[in-house]
Amino acid sequence: MPNKVFYYRLIPVIITLIALAIWLQPAFFQRTAGINLPDGQLPQLSKPFVVTKPCLDEHPEWRAAQTIDAVTMAESLLCEPDNPYNIAASVKGMNNISMRTLMNTHMAEDALIKSDDLDGDGDPDIIRIKLEVLELNGATPDSPNVFPTYDIAPGIQPGMWAFSPKLRGMSVKNFRSNKANAILRAPSPVIRIEQGDKVYITLENTHYFPHTLHFHGVDHTFQTLNGGDNDGVPITGEKPVMPGAIRTYELQPRHAGTMLYHCHVQTDKHLLMGLNGMFVVEENRPNNWVQTFNIGAGQVRYSSVAIKEKYDREYDLHYQSIDKNLAKTIQESNDIREISKQMHRVYNMSESNENYFMLNGHSFPYTLRDSLIIAKPNESIKLRLLNTQHSGIAVHIHGHKATITDYDGVTQNPAAQITRDVYNLSAAQRIDLHLQTTNDGLHSYGEGIWLFHDHVETGVANDGISPGGNMALMVYESMLNPNGIPMIRKDALDDVLTNSYQNKEKPQWGKKDPGMLAPDYVHLILWGLLVGLIFGLLIFIIRGLSKAG
Repeated sequence: MPNKVFYYRLIPVIITLIALAIWLQPAFFQRTAGINLPDGQLPQLSKPFVVTKPCLDEHPEWRAAQTIDAVTMAESLLCEPDNPYNIAASVKGMNNISMRTLMNTHMAEDALIKSDDLDGDGDPDIIRIKLEVLELNGATPDSPNVFPTYDIAPGIQPGMWAFSPKLRGMSVKNFRSNKANAILRAPSPVIRIEQGDKVYITLENTHYFPHTLHFHGVDHTFQTLNGGDNDGVPITGEKPVMPGAIRTYELQPRHAGTMLYHCHVQTDKHLLMGLNGMFVVEENRPNNWVQTFNIGAGQVRYSSVAIKEKYDREYDLHYQSIDKNLAKTIQESNDIREISKQMHRVYNMSESNENYFMLNGHSFPYTLRDSLIIAKPNESIKLRLLNTQHSGIAVHIHGHKATITDYDGVTQNPAAQITRDVYNLSAAQRIDLHLQTTNDGLHSYGEGIWLFHDHVETGVANDGISPGGNMALMVYESMLNPNGIPMIRKDALDDVLTNSYQNKEKPQWGKKDPGMLAPDYVHLILWGLLVGLIFGLLIFIIRGLSKAG
């Protein structure tokens, strides 16, 4: 039997093994607080961990079908429906609404003026629109943070520009908030007018860069009646509209269809920064008061007479992309000279990338708030699609095949109209779709919560994080919660609704707590064997000393 000296000599071995066990303690038992882990074990969060709600439910009263100033608008079951007062003002014009309605909008008194029924058919034919340029998530000398803030997805705030109806009041929700009010958002609003209307669109350039308006596909003369620039291209017309300057463009479209408008000053940058929107010319009908502005695109709650003749619902779907390297130029400086240098001389469009992909101004999961296609069985739905990305898109609607009725604002011969389930759009292209929800195995497979997304897979990611991008859902009313969120699996959005997930700081299949790692089972087993050896030696020493004593 060994003597006591032998057992005492094993004590340093025990101490060494204990120190080794502490050093090899697996990260499975560690949290971020107070622990500095080696690189690659547990990413530190760049910002405080935030979980956002699928639906903020700020204005549930806006969802109901309602009549304001004799404008009867359809129900909206979306989580974030449009402000109904904005809709009423967009239909009647600011000069034909009550003071109560005006004060419940954020538009200026002269943002939209409708007058003069020239053809005597019961609706106005002279339309005067005023637009300005707004900036979202830009640098400000008053704060180290961007201002006003607009999230395209949880924690994602790229610098952006957009056209907007002429505004009044604060740019933020209230004095305690940096968040942009609801009308200051992407994309630029859809503009709707009627075929034959005399339309005067004035750009009041409130921005620090020169801009123009070009009406792509919209019937218009090359020059205004007094010889002014009417095409918005500085190379062939007048100089661009300089900061603080004003220019009015004159249109009287003879051809109906889905068109677009955009800035034509250094188009490679200004269009990608967001200065583009859908422009719809509706067919002429009696008593056809159209919804001139559809803020943020999405559901059209007051469709034209011609659309109501054929369809039960109507949606505008505007696809955009953002290059984060271009977008950050307006966030890294508030010196206009430096922004101009970085954007127009340092930044190289031929080396650009598209990082964020949006549908109606949001990326998934925020597309669930205002970009759902909501339907019931046996309906006919009008979809207008616009692609203002630099890359092409291939939109696919699960469970349905729709018919392409129009390309670039031109109605196709019925014999040439194609029914399919993938719809390709190149840059600046538009298509109109007739979506039917008849459960016949062709047009629809039946009720459900059906995905619709870009099948160019980069488009369904937020800077490489998927799911994200321009992904959204087509949801039947029977599968929609009262707050406008689809009845999907309870935990389906837990990961994607966190800023740490969108910032690439959290694994998709990890725990909800961003401070926990998935177990390293090999490490854990080895550590367990080491701890077992320590306890075995301790028992051996204690028993040996007891017998030797």
